[in-house]
Amino acid sequence: MALVQRIPISSSSIRNWQQARTNLSPICCLHYNTASSSSSPFTEKHSVERYQRDQWLYKAVEPTPPSTPSPSPFEDEVFVRENDIASQLPELKKLLAVLKEKRVKGCKGGDCGPGDVYLVGTGPGDPELLTLKAVRIIQSADLLLYDRLVSNDVLELVAPDARLLYVGKTAGALSLLMLLQEEIHELLLSFAEAGATVVRLKGGDPLVFGRGGEEMDFLQQQGIRVQVIPGITAASGIAAELGIPLTHRGVATSVRFLTGHSRKGGTDPLFVAENAADPDTTLVVYMGLGTLPSLAQKLMDHGLPRNTPAVAVERGTTPLQRTVFAELKDFATEIQSAGLVSPTLIIIGKVVELSPLWPHCTKESSCLVETR
Repeated sequence: MALVQRIPISSSSIRNWQQARTNLSPICCLHYNTASSSSSPFTEKHSVERYQRDQWLYKAVEPTPPSTPSPSPFEDEVFVRENDIASQLPELKKLLAVLKEKRVKGCKGGDCGPGDVYLVGTGPGDPELLTLKAVRIIQSADLLLYDRLVSNDVLELVAPDARLLYVGKTAGALSLLMLLQEEIHELLLSFAEAGATVVRLKGGDPLVFGRGGEEMDFLQQQGIRVQVIPGITAASGIAAELGIPLTHRGVATSVRFLTGHSRKGGTDPLFVAENAADPDTTLVVYMGLGTLPSLAQKLMDHGLPRNTPAVAVERGTTPLQRTVFAELKDFATEIQSAGLVSPTLIIIGKVVELSPLWPHCTKESSCLVETR
């Protein structure tokens, strides 16, 4: 049995974390739509919504979201994870026991076998972009493991008697990420072995920079049947929201999806710039805020025109979407000036100029488009 032996997480490997925000020259702003909500549409690690959904886990100790920010988000993440694991284990064990007993009672004349695991893509944030199959699977699950990029609106679709478990990760600390991913593998395996219908909810598509392939491979090696329910990946959903065709006859003959960071971390995004600097290719960069300055400079060094149109979209397809348009030479500076945060998707290429929002941007200024 895999679940209850947790791996201790140490803060010694997560140090010297620094974050700087530079106030640069102002950019022009365009505001469209209206929305009254000011909170994140996604599940932040200390959000009230997260603790309300997961309150079944904390019968012994009721957790309270911190009222003041920690000096170091990564050290705070370590503390919360250690505290959460200790608080969650008793109820997780009880749930496993209940599921096992239910399976034994339901089995007649033999072993029923393990339950199924579904890797379900929830799209970029707008719940109306879910597939019908995804909705059906979500509503039929016994246990759902969800992460930060699954929107609160999507989680409202979960059946009232299902159990929700937050397994969100914070980018930037490699050792912490690896431990958490192994932990997710073990959770999925443990509940599947108990006969539960387990759903792993992932933002976007599970198999596009979602680590779904790792989870699928691990479970299949343990004899667990895994089914993947595709979701609309952020590139497609956000490009459609802005009216940007990722390919367009005579403008872009191909599209390339890039990850903004490597497995080893750092500021160099996988050394892809030399092969990616093709003016006839649309580049879509996931998780690329931290490495964009390096990537943009290398793309220009390898021949991509400095005036190539580009756009960065924060919290795309949600009511709090913010969008920065700029030419490549100014792109990183203007994103810093706007203060965009994760999750942000980046699109670079001539097709960006086809967006109906692009004409509002002049050569003298980039554009920030906010939904409020």
